[in-house]
Amino acid sequence: MDNLFSLIRDRMPSHDRAFMTLASGKVYTYRDLLAESGRLANTLVTLGVKPGDRVAVQIDKSPEAVFLYVACLRAGAAFLPLNTAYTLAELDYFVGDAEPAVIVCRPQIHAEVAALGARHKVLVCETLGGDGKGTLIDKAAGAGSAFDDVVREPDDLAAILYTSGTTGRSKGAMLTHRNLSSNALTLVETWRFTADDVLLHALPIFHTHGLFVAINCVLMSGASMLFLPRFDGDEVMALLAKANVMMGVPTFYVRLLQHAGLTPEATRHMRLFVSGSAPLLAETHDAWRQRTGHAILERYGMTETGMITSNPYVGDRIAGTVGFPLTDIDVRVADDKSATVLGQGEVGVLEVRGPNVFSGYWRMPEKTKAEFRDDGFFITGDVGKIDARGYIHIVGRAKDLVISGGYNVYPKEIESEIDGLEGILESAVIGIPHPDFGEGVTAVCVRKPGATISADTIIQVLGKTLAKYKLPKHIEFVDELPRNAMGKVLKGELRTRLAAIYSGSAG
Repeated sequence: MDNLFSLIRDRMPSHDRAFMTLASGKVYTYRDLLAESGRLANTLVTLGVKPGDRVAVQIDKSPEAVFLYVACLRAGAAFLPLNTAYTLAELDYFVGDAEPAVIVCRPQIHAEVAALGARHKVLVCETLGGDGKGTLIDKAAGAGSAFDDVVREPDDLAAILYTSGTTGRSKGAMLTHRNLSSNALTLVETWRFTADDVLLHALPIFHTHGLFVAINCVLMSGASMLFLPRFDGDEVMALLAKANVMMGVPTFYVRLLQHAGLTPEATRHMRLFVSGSAPLLAETHDAWRQRTGHAILERYGMTETGMITSNPYVGDRIAGTVGFPLTDIDVRVADDKSATVLGQGEVGVLEVRGPNVFSGYWRMPEKTKAEFRDDGFFITGDVGKIDARGYIHIVGRAKDLVISGGYNVYPKEIESEIDGLEGILESAVIGIPHPDFGEGVTAVCVRKPGATISADTIIQVLGKTLAKYKLPKHIEFVDELPRNAMGKVLKGELRTRLAAIYSGSAG
């Protein structure tokens, strides 16, 4: 049987072992996982969910939310997690596009979501709160815990995750049981997960990182996790002594570096720190090593592919790189327009092929076809290069490329230079409309506390290392960069904001 959960079940430790421990000390064992997911799977079937149906969930993080994910796998349904920040208008699009059989939402917005679901002929709308209470749980309480897991084929749909939609409407990435299982098994091997590991989990679970990387690694290795509803620096430091692995976004590590409790002694027992979902600054990587003695392991992945690369478990974890391709995954660099495969050190679009790569975009066959080469490589849209040692470097997104005066400008190159300046905490480089150059290179900078570095100083220093066409036409200082829930800088928001300010400026 190729249901992802059948592989998870085969790897379970003793059912009395802890699967999840909350900050309160409450423990859920693997026996609890089986029982609660069984009740929820039976409930989904009673509600009319059939194999292949979508179950859309927009709910707060809780143990019950994890049990619901597992229940969908067991029932053969496609799990559709939605960002809790999405508005009703955005939710309307996702429901209309995915046509789920069931929606599960937070209790406080049930009336609005139920009405929305009714317009799209959704069978039923149930509730589940962050406290683990709701109509879905009430119905599951009367269901049996035994459930015969639905047989699934490797290429059957296990989940749909919608992309952020920064270049048009959001696309539903269809992920199969093979996609998720192959990636989880590879990560367990690469990062050496065992049943003895305890993962500190403070990530959202509507996203690849928190759901398919973190939770699936735990499930596939029979490990356990300390489960926090959200990131809190004090809580993380208090619980770190009980964990030996942590996965986080760069923001987590930046905030922990500001915590007085972060010392070599506090982290000596830790086996692994992993960072992803957004680029980790070299400065953060170096500062973490100095404070703790640990080198953060940075990896690279996408909604459509799961994890693609990883810095080595044993060997040099080089700041600013995302390491090597994972087992059975091919990565190459190609020219975006001609599709010509490029050589070592050349910058182009990263393309990837492997069992981890999604089966396509939901109900978008033409878009799917356009994103794949004839030989099966998926065009990631990320711009990068492979160095002499085989390490992969991400330069930026193809859509973030700035074309100024006919020249290609890669934001990452300029950001790296600015971020290295005394007094700069971080930066984001974008292109905004320019009457003379088409696009003007624009740098949005965050100063370190107390720093007074000026725009003139930045330009003067950059002029010594960068070609003139790469120099920013505008430099804007802000208190912080806008980010999404996973820590990625929202460059589209910056472009919109600054284009209005500098519209028509010759710079």
